[in-house]
Order: sequence, then structure tokens, then C-alpha cells
Amino acid sequence: RLKVDAPSGTALALADSINEALDNSYEYKYDRSQERKKREKNEIGISAVRGGTIVGDHEVIFAGADEVIEFRHTAYSKAIFGKGAVQAAKFLKGKGPGRFDMSDVINEA
Repeated sequence: RLKVDAPSGTALALADSINEALDNSYEYKYDRSQERKKREKNEIGISAVRGGTIVGDHEVIFAGADEVIEFRHTAYSKAIFGKGAVQAAKFLKGKGPGRFDMSDVINEA
């Protein structure tokens, strides 16, 4: 109820990573409640549930004919995000101007 971003930044980052690997040829679809038709071939469906004390629960589902492949991350507290922020701050210490992301932090660890 108190979350203002849905989908989360993490969910969008996951979708962006998938889309980048597919030459950015897909469009995001956030709501199909008013549509009664098959999904277009160039759609990535994104669904968000925000509520209660859910801190971080993300699933990426590749649903094909007769099989489903799932990738899932669950955070049980915000401490893991704080740890990542501290790691990022340590990584940035002494660095000059530039553009960095968490993959830079992880690759140096």
C-alpha cells in the first residue's frame, strides 16, 4: 500500500536486461485487463504486486509451449539492499566521474 513504484526499479531492470539481449525489439505491456486478445509477439508482460511487508520478490518467467523456465529472487529484509549500497559506496571511493552500475561493483568484489 505504501510503495509508490509498481513495477519496481528491479523489475524494470530485469525486463531491460532481457530486452537488451533481444536487440531491444520488445515492448513492455503492463496491463491487459481491458484486452481480450492474444499477446503480440513483441511484448514482454510485466505484472506487479506491491503490498504488506513484501520487501523484494521478483520472478522472471519464460513461458513456452509445454514448459516454463523461472528465475526468482526473494529478499526477506531491506538489509540486503543496505549491504549493496555500502558495497557500492566503497567501490566509488576514489573513482573519478563516470557512469557505473552494480555489475561494476560485483565484478570488482
